[in-house]
Amino acid sequence: MESNKVPDIVVGRLPIYLRALTYLAEEGQSVVSSQDLGKRLGISSAQIRKDLSHFGEFGKQGTGYEVGYLRDQLKRILRIEGRWPVALIGCGALGTAVAYYQGFAPKGFEIAAVFDNDPGKIGQRVSDKPVMDVAELPRVVREKNIRIAIVAVPSTAAQRIVNTLVDCGIKGILNYAPINISVPPGVQVQYIDPAVHLQRMTYYL
Repeated sequence: MESNKVPDIVVGRLPIYLRALTYLAEEGQSVVSSQDLGKRLGISSAQIRKDLSHFGEFGKQGTGYEVGYLRDQLKRILRIEGRWPVALIGCGALGTAVAYYQGFAPKGFEIAAVFDNDPGKIGQRVSDKPVMDVAELPRVVREKNIRIAIVAVPSTAAQRIVNTLVDCGIKGILNYAPINISVPPGVQVQYIDPAVHLQRMTYYL
């Protein structure tokens, strides 16, 4: 089934399934049932089976799923069999932490270029990458064939940076700036705002 016909909420659960399967493989487990996978994730086995059915038949009734095979199939579906180059814009405290984060590479992503507009930061190295002027974005994105960007700039600069990224051909944006941004159709945006998640939790405390 084509990706645009699969509900976004289903696509959002695929990386969760992939992470669990990766852990299972590392633990040496070769087969897992939808029931056992559901217990690990707090998701019903019926929901897991329904989600996976959008993409084909991966398990055998009475046997379950072959862990390595399903893991590899989810990587294929999510298009992360290789490694995606990513542009990081913003080298403040948050951006620097993101640049040094070691969890991207095992999941199929690599910070390929780092940008800032602060003359005091341009030319310095962050996680072995030189910090480049934001003005270099169009050239570097084109040369490195970058299609994904992480935005870690103040909210006042976020929309302007996103506009530049879209003009450069970026199709996926992970936004850490605490503001909703506008993008044209065909550009995917995901938001990460820890304060919003904390506020959601305090409702229940």
